[in-house]
Amino acid sequence: MKSVWWLLGAAALSLLGSDVLGRQMGVGALGAGRGAGVALTFDDGPSSSTPELLALLARHGARATFFLTGERAQADPAAVQAMRAAGHQLESHGYTHRHALTLLPWAEWRHVRWHPEPQREDRSYRPPWGGHSPLTRLLTRAAGVRVALWDVESHDWTDRDPADLARQMLAQLRPGSVLLLHDGPATTLALLEHLLPALKERGLEAVTLKDVQPQRIGWAAGLERLKRMW
Repeated sequence: MKSVWWLLGAAALSLLGSDVLGRQMGVGALGAGRGAGVALTFDDGPSSSTPELLALLARHGARATFFLTGERAQADPAAVQAMRAAGHQLESHGYTHRHALTLLPWAEWRHVRWHPEPQREDRSYRPPWGGHSPLTRLLTRAAGVRVALWDVESHDWTDRDPADLARQMLAQLRPGSVLLLHDGPATTLALLEHLLPALKERGLEAVTLKDVQPQRIGWAAGLERLKRMW
C-alpha cells in the first residue's frame, strides 16, 4: 500500500512540477524580447472574426503573430492565406485546442508536430492555456519547435470593459513585451481599438513575435513570472 501511495504522490508531483516549471515559470520557453516594439499574438484562430481582426490590424498598420490550431486552420485555409498575405507570422497552437494533460503521449506528439508552415526551421508552438504535461518539453524538442509564451495577458475572454483591459495591459507592458490576445472574442476587437492608438502614442510599434527577438526565460525571470502570477 505504501508503494502505491508513493507512486501516486510522485505522479502528482510530476504533474504539478510540469505546470509550475513549464507554464507558470516558463523556464526554457521563449518570453519577452529585446526589440523596440511589442508583439501582438493571437491564439485559437482562425475564427469567424478573423476577417474583421485582419482589417482592424491593417487599418492601424499593425502586424501580429497568429498561433493557429490545426483543426481550424485546415477547415479555413482561406483565412490562413489571408493572414500570410498580410505579412503576419503564423505559428502553432497545437492540432486541437486541448490541454496537454488530457492527451496521451502519442496524441500529444501529433499535437505538437503540427505546424501551419512545416518547412520553416524557426517554428514555435504555444500550448493551449500554456499547459504542460511532463512530456511536453521533450516532445517539442524532438519535433524541432520552440515553446513560446508571453509576459502580458489581455483577459479578452472575459466580459470586463475593453478600455479597462487595455489600460491594464498598458500598465504592464514594456518594449519587447509579448501580448497574449485571442482570435474570436468580440472583446478583443474593442480592446484593440483602445490599445493600438495608445501604443502609437508611446512610440511602440505593434509587430510580430520574431521582430521583438524573444528570449529564453531563465530561472530569475521564471521566479518573477511566478511571483506576478500568484
